[in-house]
Amino acid sequence: MKKSFILLFCIMFVLSGCSTPYKEQKIRTLEHGYKQMPPEDFLPKDLTIVSIGDSLTQGVGDIKELGGYIPYLKEKLEGQKDIRTADFVNFGIKGNRSDQLLERLGQPKVQSAIQNADVVIITIGGNDVMKVFKQNLAHLKVETFLQEEKYYQERLTDIIETVSSYNDQTEIILMGIYNPFMRWFADIKEMDQIISTWNDTSSQVVDQFEHAYFVPVADIFNNYEEDLLYTDYFHPNNKGYELIANRFYTYFNEHSLIEKIFENG
Repeated sequence: MKKSFILLFCIMFVLSGCSTPYKEQKIRTLEHGYKQMPPEDFLPKDLTIVSIGDSLTQGVGDIKELGGYIPYLKEKLEGQKDIRTADFVNFGIKGNRSDQLLERLGQPKVQSAIQNADVVIITIGGNDVMKVFKQNLAHLKVETFLQEEKYYQERLTDIIETVSSYNDQTEIILMGIYNPFMRWFADIKEMDQIISTWNDTSSQVVDQFEHAYFVPVADIFNNYEEDLLYTDYFHPNNKGYELIANRFYTYFNEHSLIEKIFENG
């Protein structure tokens, strides 16, 4: 009888000793379930950017031959903790005008790239202005530029509509044009006004689309103390491309483009 009592007491002691840690463990497990989820940028995501347009997309004037503004913008984007990689697909061709870019948008490889793009950056318009110069060199008039601007507005609208039709979620960024023409046509005092008017038209076109943004750059080249043009006095040099990339990156942040892209993704 005494041995049975001692055995029973030992069993109760062991059971009571095991129950307390079990309860504590259960509580800790339940509390663990209420811990705050990690922030969205805990796992960085990949970004795909398609660059289309003229020589400013191709990177003419970049003595490093790395793609003009692209390597500078890539470095800035990948410096963000929420971006793992920023992959660029470059469809820039020197000399392209808006009519030629619109035609190239029909190419399957361009269409496919845009369909998978988070962002599409467009540089176009400078060669449209240059065409007016070349065709009317002997009798340049402001009215000539204004007439051609109307056709440019129609083609630019078609370009953005086409890009949007391929991918209605992609963010579209159109870079404005700047004025390198004063090197050759210093006697045309209205040149700055012509460039400004074309940029205003581009901005108005972009405003018609929900996912499109106009990024001006003319002020960069007008106000910077250092020479930002390549030796051809038309294309940006590396410093010019770097400043263009900085302006793009500023607009990415001001309009919270990365947040919008990842939310929609």
